[in-house]
Amino acid sequence: MAKQYATFAGGCFWCMVKPFDETPGIESVISGYTGGHVVNPTYEQVCSETTGHVEAVQIAFDDELYSYEQLLATFWTLIDPTDAGGQFYDRGESYTTAIFYHNEEQRDIAERSKADLQASGKFDKPVAVKILPASTFYPAEDYHQYYYKKNPMHYERYAVGSGRKAFQEQHWG
Repeated sequence: MAKQYATFAGGCFWCMVKPFDETPGIESVISGYTGGHVVNPTYEQVCSETTGHVEAVQIAFDDELYSYEQLLATFWTLIDPTDAGGQFYDRGESYTTAIFYHNEEQRDIAERSKADLQASGKFDKPVAVKILPASTFYPAEDYHQYYYKKNPMHYERYAVGSGRKAFQEQHWG
């Protein structure tokens, strides 16, 4: 095939870029907003919880070098898939999790991946990640793009302080 897109909401988009970036087959990882009803929302609008958007990343990838299944396997390790109210320190609708599929094949693969995770017994609670059709994706403001590179010390403090790193180590090693 050729270039495809994957869109994942996993709480704060800052923490969703680095694990996918600089991986062979990944062309770009853009932080942004999707799933809402306001055209071209700002960070402040999304944080106000009035737009219906979630923070998300949109990944452009070459599926001959890095498959959608591999993207999903990475996605699961970045989040608490049982938390329906946000992720770690960040609470509210804009920080909830979702897989936004771009075609029926992605939807089928995502549904199967979610079912496999649920059946694995890795978590005591049900997997709460929504699987939804992709809608318009609005790139976030420039200062949010590749935040881990622009502000490495703050990024690390945030990843640790939010509880995300400890959760990842506890559940995924």
